[in-house]
Amino acid sequence: MKALHVLLSVPILLAGCGAIQQMATPAQAPAGVEPEAAAVRPVARPRAEAPQSAESFDTTTAAERAAAAAPAPQGALRLGTTVASLGDPTEAGFWLKTPLVDAPAPGRVVATGTGQSARVELRPLAAEPGSGSRISLAAMRLIGAPLTGLPEIEVFRLPGG
Repeated sequence: MKALHVLLSVPILLAGCGAIQQMATPAQAPAGVEPEAAAVRPVARPRAEAPQSAESFDTTTAAERAAAAAPAPQGALRLGTTVASLGDPTEAGFWLKTPLVDAPAPGRVVATGTGQSARVELRPLAAEPGSGSRISLAAMRLIGAPLTGLPEIEVFRLPGG
């Protein structure tokens, strides 16, 4: 009986040794691939692109900035005061989307904190009055407001609009 147990145990032990051998040996690399390349190794991540600056998004020219900074003509109509957040930085130009107008019109905004102003295109914003406005990156920079801030601005409609 002991001989039978030994005889039956030998194939099982040999099969177990083969499994252990397979676990100890690295996986075979596909044809044409170096064994080192087939091993799983940490891979360096590509460097993240540097964050883009406000200058890279502000595509206005010096002439456009000078025109936007020009003094306002007489007869501007004060529409009210609003709190503005930065609008879509990929939309070029000088503009203010605000519920204070119902049709596009030429306008001017004055930051109450800095006193700096900019000529802008006033664009209607489908929102309740008092819900705030969105201002272009170029206009935000021209009035000296922090890009992550919520500046309070006075809004004027210019004559002819």
